[in-house]
Amino acid sequence: MALSQSFIDNGEWYRLVSSGFLHYGLLHVGMNMFLLWQLGQLLEPALDRGRFALLYFAAMLGGSAGALALSPNALTGGASGAVFGLMAAAAVGLHQRGVNPMKTGIGATLILNLLITFTIPGISVGGHLGGAVMGAAVGYAMLEPRWNRTAPWVAWVTPIAGMAASVIFIAVFL
Repeated sequence: MALSQSFIDNGEWYRLVSSGFLHYGLLHVGMNMFLLWQLGQLLEPALDRGRFALLYFAAMLGGSAGALALSPNALTGGASGAVFGLMAAAAVGLHQRGVNPMKTGIGATLILNLLITFTIPGISVGGHLGGAVMGAAVGYAMLEPRWNRTAPWVAWVTPIAGMAASVIFIAVFL
């Protein structure tokens, strides 16, 4: 179930999510799942399964919004928008804890993947950037250090608000 603006115009809103599970080949799915596994090992213990899933879906919908905003007529698919969101959230979470993400594997992985995004044709720049921006924004609230946490419910509400914002952005502006 690929994603493009024409499908949304036809009322096929489910493609905002289903496109995140469609991949274009074994290398595509393999790279996404490898990074998802690595990022899950890092983020899931800090968030728990429920909040990790919410972060993942918020980043996925952010990636869908970014893909439609920058390339509305392109057929896109894959989990990489969500994976970019997880990478950005991990970088933000490390920074909030006083760890320079560039001195960890997260910073280098994020930079390398951004370079690949901008240099290899056919990769969804909007999907990757949209996922990364949403992941960073949601991750900022969700991964707030415990000693500085404002309210525990923020970690549940923020990803839901991010998902809603993505859908509203697509409905209103695209």
